[in-house]
Amino acid sequence: MKCRLLTVATALFASSLPAFAQKAAATPAPEHKQVSLLELSQSGGPVMIVLFIFSVVMVALALTLLLTLRRRAVVTDRFMSTMESMVRAGDIQGLSAYSRRYGHRMASIVQQTTDFILQTPQAGIEEVRELIQTEGSRQVTQLTSRVTYLADVGAIAPLVGLLGTVIGMTQAFFDLAAGKEGVQQLELTSGISHALITTAGGLVVAVPALVLYAVFRGRALKLASELEASATHFILELQMYSNRVRQAQQGGGGGRPAPVAVAEPSPWSPPPMTMSARDLQGI
Repeated sequence: MKCRLLTVATALFASSLPAFAQKAAATPAPEHKQVSLLELSQSGGPVMIVLFIFSVVMVALALTLLLTLRRRAVVTDRFMSTMESMVRAGDIQGLSAYSRRYGHRMASIVQQTTDFILQTPQAGIEEVRELIQTEGSRQVTQLTSRVTYLADVGAIAPLVGLLGTVIGMTQAFFDLAAGKEGVQQLELTSGISHALITTAGGLVVAVPALVLYAVFRGRALKLASELEASATHFILELQMYSNRVRQAQQGGGGGRPAPVAVAEPSPWSPPPMTMSARDLQGI
């Protein structure tokens, strides 16, 4: 009796196998949907719009620095050679007009200095040196200030992305706690993955921004060093010209040496000055 029952059960099980196989074959396998980059960005929510604005600012800053951080925009060899010749000839007024033709930063320093000398001929070399140093510091600050904006973008963008992730994950857990319809564990995982997109977006903006900051910072420091060297050379040329004018005013007669000839009379004739060790160190 038991053998017959076992035989019947085996036969029924064997006959049901084709039906199960046919049903499994009829059930379609879940398809993996390909998600585009645009869809991923849209799933990040409004935070991705803020990160997109940061990326536009980063590109605009990079293009601006690429055009402005050039040696021709700071100083040129031709301008320095002409400036040296005009100062030695005492043509301060001509140098002022010549510097107005150029738009680079060293020309701005020379223009401000020559205008000051022409407007206040009684000013000494100390006042002129202080003016050159002040104007040079202002030009260096303008040269390097825009570079720091890239560092700001690189520091703020990851924080904005992290804020979007925290907001997205908090919303996903609130929906799970509220027991809304359709909120399942699989959907919670999907919500968390969408929330993490903002963190990825923040890093995508921050990494290039910091790389560009490192590149342009090195270039800005190099150009600032060249500008300071050119300004120091300009101070020395003015100092030597002032000494020649003083010797020409004090020379003549007795056993004194012959005065140094000046090509053209200069409106800048500073009073006699004695250079101390502190003055030489300041130069």
